[in-house]
Amino acid sequence: MDGLNKMILSRIRGIIVLIQFTITVAIVVVSMYIFKNHVHKIIKLWMKLQIFFLGIKIEEVGKIDESCDMVIMNHQSLLDIIVIEHIHNRHLAWVGKKEITDLFFFGHIMKAPQMITIDRENKTGLIKLIKEAKDRLSKNRPIAIFPEGTRSQGDNMLSFKAGAAMVANKLNLKVQPLIIINTKKILDSQKLEANPGVVKVIYLDPVQANKDTNWYKETEEEMKEVLATEMRKEL
Repeated sequence: MDGLNKMILSRIRGIIVLIQFTITVAIVVVSMYIFKNHVHKIIKLWMKLQIFFLGIKIEEVGKIDESCDMVIMNHQSLLDIIVIEHIHNRHLAWVGKKEITDLFFFGHIMKAPQMITIDRENKTGLIKLIKEAKDRLSKNRPIAIFPEGTRSQGDNMLSFKAGAAMVANKLNLKVQPLIIINTKKILDSQKLEANPGVVKVIYLDPVQANKDTNWYKETEEEMKEVLATEMRKEL
């Protein structure tokens, strides 16, 4: 019975989060268009509200290097973006799927702050990605990207797509890899479940992109091993 009660409570929290999220996203989108010179401040304020509302505590292992112009991380939940936006002090430019931007009204959560959209069905998508990444970097905005290209189940990582490596190699970027633990258990938007808890963020050593080395594959293997080690601790 306790398990059933926990599941019901988790679902109720999930519904409340969805309602809250819908209302606040609408307010944030409108605010970003009205106060265009304060977009980053609006985002930071919104993320702080989400961390508080969801009852999240963040445990950081290591130290983030904010001089890096690309951040790559595993992806398991919408909460990943909220946590990293809350932690990182610079105005990140997130890379997202075209399907998100195409959403009625809520697609403006990507458009208003000039995030980067990639059309995976279009052969010129990577060229556009590099061009837009270069533009955001010129405005002192690091690129934030999920190299897996989509969400995983949380306990493992999918194979990396080529996009992040192509951008980093082409633009000679210093990359901050990191691993996020527990976000799917705290917020699962697909099952519409939410629970308070601790999110663990592990910072790996920054790496300089270089097309003549295997940095991307080696980083992928290191990130997968760190995540696997963390999952074994929970068994």
